[in-house]
Amino acid sequence: MNIFDTFITAISSLAINKLRTSLALLGIVIGVSAVISTMAIGKGSQEQITSMIQTLGTNLLFVKPGEIENQ
Repeated sequence: MNIFDTFITAISSLAINKLRTSLALLGIVIGVSAVISTMAIGKGSQEQITSMIQTLGTNLLFVKPGEIENQ
């Protein structure tokens, strides 16, 4: 069985099982869309946080409550 026969067998299997083929394609489309949207949300959040930090400036002093240690 050569590559051409394998290709013909695969195409005929896809044509016979139309519901299975369309559901598999739908699953692939949903999966790829989920990955792309997750990456886009992550990148957008990263840029927004970076811009918020840059607007704070460099001459700020943060004071946090805590215990003073004598050394």
